[in-house]
Amino acid sequence: MKSGSILEVSNLSVHYGELLAVEDISFTIEPGQVVSIIGANGAGKSTVLKSISGLCAASSGSIKFLGEDVTTSKPYHTVAEGIAMVPEGRHIFPRLTVRENLLIGSFTPRARKNSDKNIQKIYELFPILGERCDQFGINLSGGEQQMLAIGRALMSEPKLLLCDEISLGLAPVIIKDIYDKVHEIHNEGISIVLVEQDIKRSLKACDWAYVFLEGKVVLQGSPEDLTEDAVQKAYFGT
Repeated sequence: MKSGSILEVSNLSVHYGELLAVEDISFTIEPGQVVSIIGANGAGKSTVLKSISGLCAASSGSIKFLGEDVTTSKPYHTVAEGIAMVPEGRHIFPRLTVRENLLIGSFTPRARKNSDKNIQKIYELFPILGERCDQFGINLSGGEQQMLAIGRALMSEPKLLLCDEISLGLAPVIIKDIYDKVHEIHNEGISIVLVEQDIKRSLKACDWAYVFLEGKVVLQGSPEDLTEDAVQKAYFGT
């Protein structure tokens, strides 16, 4: 494992039945780093996040988090170890209140002990959630639901936050606000993986980027070294 890495994915391949969704992917994430994974629909981005979080079984390869092999770990184990995921589509509980949704994120013993303190930190990060703490999730706007999904993930006190298409379906002004909050989360020392289709936004937000195409890494580098033209060519396979 690369010295100091918080996460190392090595030669990861994932199948859905006979379909090869991810093929021999390797990458590392350093402590405090924001990494963007860029690619079109079907490029394997979400599959990689699901594999890291334990929601999707690897066919081959390995995943190490803080030096521990978590390749075959169940989701509850990866959360307890310090990995939290904000899923595509938010997946909040519509018939639970904002507060109840957040408390679900603190099911591990460590997080449960600090749940009152952590929920106040979420309300400070997203004041609208504090104002609407007793409202049902179904009554929130799309942007508020996305804030709730991020807050729920933070309730587990993660060291690594996996964000899957957190701008999907939101207005530009809401997206900017949410990415400002992601920047604040990063400033708290949490490493972040951002999966997005938007090239400009992804490059602007990260320290390092990987471009996926048909389940493979086809380009990587710092935002300063990756031109938008080069990323677009890799993105579309041209």
